[in-house]
Amino acid sequence: MLDHIKINNYWTNSIKPFYQLARLDKPIGFFLLMWPCLWSYTYGLTIFSYSMEIKYIIYFILGSILMRGAGCTWNDLLDRKYDAKVKRTKDRPLASNKISPASAIIFLIFQLLISLLILIQFNKLTIIVGLLSIIPIIIYPLMKRITWWPQLFLGITFNWGAIMGWTAATGEISYHCIILYIGCIFWTIGYDTIYAHQDKIDDNFLGLKSTAILFGSKTKFALYFFYLIFITTIAITINIIVIKNLYINSLFLFFIFIHLFSQIFFLNINNPDNCLKIFKSNNSLGIIIFMLLLSNYF
Repeated sequence: MLDHIKINNYWTNSIKPFYQLARLDKPIGFFLLMWPCLWSYTYGLTIFSYSMEIKYIIYFILGSILMRGAGCTWNDLLDRKYDAKVKRTKDRPLASNKISPASAIIFLIFQLLISLLILIQFNKLTIIVGLLSIIPIIIYPLMKRITWWPQLFLGITFNWGAIMGWTAATGEISYHCIILYIGCIFWTIGYDTIYAHQDKIDDNFLGLKSTAILFGSKTKFALYFFYLIFITTIAITINIIVIKNLYINSLFLFFIFIHLFSQIFFLNINNPDNCLKIFKSNNSLGIIIFMLLLSNYF
């Protein structure tokens, strides 16, 4: 019994705060980071009829977990004073002083080093593209202090894998992955605007900016625009591929359209629980699009 208590105390006081700092208890973030990587990788393989290597799928999954954790750690380091004043974030490890800034920095370096070990398993171009991702990762947390469009910068940062997946598969950069990357940016602006509506009252009070505050009651109209661009790029992506089954592709695109339309239709921007639920539903969308691309690969 005593050993069990010691283990529980060690977990609660020593391990759990870092687990929470990396958001391992909230996996939706790493899923949304992972999907553009896997979409683009599968897309590149399909275009050039290359063989899929499972090890790269595993690398992208692990890399997404680690880099999402590193990004959250960096974000929380910069935002710890703001987070302490917001109900939803006041219990985060840095905001609640469960972890010191110095310990968080060491943890950040550790995550980045492991991520680097994974990155160097890819080809040279992918390594270069991956290293460049550090620039938007560093910049993003500062954007809500100076612009109404931090969601745009999150899109630029979070969908970097739409380029990396392509370069890992093909060894080059082309308009194929750029179109997909741009579409994914608009997808992120959409779902993160929904997410940001949870914090709009606190953000207003703290003087922070977001597209949720910018659009306000006109959010649904903005979402139609963002999601229309996204689904258009997905349709272009599929049309570029040599289509093996027009019926199946059309059916998948229909499901994608219904999913995105349903998000907007059922959204209640004044209900935080509703916003979070709809935000999380984008993981299902990621699965649908991945299945669509796989159906063309096999």
